[in-house]
Order: sequence, then C-alpha cells, then structure tokens
Amino acid sequence: MSQPTYQAQGQEVALFEHAARRQLPVLLKGPTGCGKTRFVEYMAARLGRPLHTVACHDDLSAADLVGRHLIGDGETYWNDGPLTRAVREGAICYLDEVVEARKDTTVILHPLSDNRRILPIERTGETLHAPPEFMLVVSYNPGYQNMLKGMKPSTRQRFVAMRFDYPPAELETRILQQETDIDQPLANTLVKLAHALRVLKDHDLEESASTRLLVYTATLIQDGFPAQEACRAALIEPLSDDLDTVEALMEVVRSFFD
Repeated sequence: MSQPTYQAQGQEVALFEHAARRQLPVLLKGPTGCGKTRFVEYMAARLGRPLHTVACHDDLSAADLVGRHLIGDGETYWNDGPLTRAVREGAICYLDEVVEARKDTTVILHPLSDNRRILPIERTGETLHAPPEFMLVVSYNPGYQNMLKGMKPSTRQRFVAMRFDYPPAELETRILQQETDIDQPLANTLVKLAHALRVLKDHDLEESASTRLLVYTATLIQDGFPAQEACRAALIEPLSDDLDTVEALMEVVRSFFD
C-alpha cells in the first residue's frame, strides 16, 4: 500500500511529532471532510506506527473499545477491542468523532490521556501500562455539537488540540490535482465553486462542501462523467435531501459550468 499524502496548512505535522515524542494525546477539531483522518493516516505512516481507527457512533460502548468475553467452541475467551490492541502494540489509536460514542467511553479514556497512561480492564482484572509508542488521537466536528453532545472541558483539557479547516484556495487546488490528476483550470473552477457553496452554509445547509466531496467530484469528471452531473452526484446531493435546496445549489453549479 502506498503511503498516504498530505498537504500541511501550518505547523500540524511538527506539533504532532512533538506530541508523539513526549507521549501527549492529541485532539483534532474541524469540519467533516477537511482532512483530519487523512492527516492521522499520514502521520502514522510518517512515524512508522500501526494505526487502529474507530469510527465512533451512538451505540459504541466502552466494551466495544476495550474488549469483551466471547463464546466459541464451547469455551469462553477474552477478545481485545481496538483500543486495547493499540495499547498492547504501541500503536496509534484514532477515535473519529469521539463525542458520538456513548458517555461511558470517556471513563476509560481519562487514565490513558493523563500522566498515568494506563488502561484498566475491569473484566479481566488486568491493568495495561501504555508503552512510549502508544498514542491516543481523537477528533470531532464542533459544528455538529450541541449541549448534549459537546466534549466536556474535563476531557478536552487532557489533550493537545489542533484546529483544522478547509485549505486555502491555492492549496486546495493543488490537493485536487494531486489526488485526481485533473488539470489546473478545472481544479480552480471546482475550488471556486466550493467557496461559493460554503458561503451558503450558514443560511441553508447543515454541512458545507468539503474537500473530500471535491475530490469525489473531480474523480468522476476525470473519468469522463459530465461535469454538471458529477457535481450533482458527488457534491450537491450529499449536502441536502431537500429537492428545492438541491435545485438552488445546482443553479450555482451551472453558473460555473455552463
């Protein structure tokens, strides 16, 4: 597998390396599709460490992360969860959209994200001490959060935090070219379209046109799919289920591609 690419926007690469060296947990904040997951994949490859990624959701419990007893071949055996495997291996454990997980997950993260760096496994009576190579990385999208699903200050303040956003136009153009091999004029047009759509986010849309969706759109166009229909399928329809909103956004698309 080829090493993932990443275009730095600031000091995030150096900051992550310092945090890894000093065994500090890291929190990534930013909108959907701005490159948080790609950044973690890139840094894991750069540091030569295994990576365990968990996409958190409403039903994700502490047991899903730590592990549980299972029954097989008439016997009961312990099965490590991804967090436990990462601690044992000295890997990076990345919890994507961590605030979506059930609240009991916070309890097991606290002793791993302070100076103790331990993972107590109550069901086996074992306490794992994280090796120096282990690193805890979590992310969330502050734009999604409300009073019920925000990250508590007592948890947030245990991490070194990095704020991510969509790249500046010039950098986003280079990313599209690098990821999809489209030419610069087309990349420029797509980036300008994304900026026009992002202006509308606060008015009509819950989410904005992400760099990820731009890459999908450019990939379809590069493969020969008509530009307007590629924009509809990969950029506009994912932003809204409301037909009137979709058609209004398509008018913006047509102004760039007619």
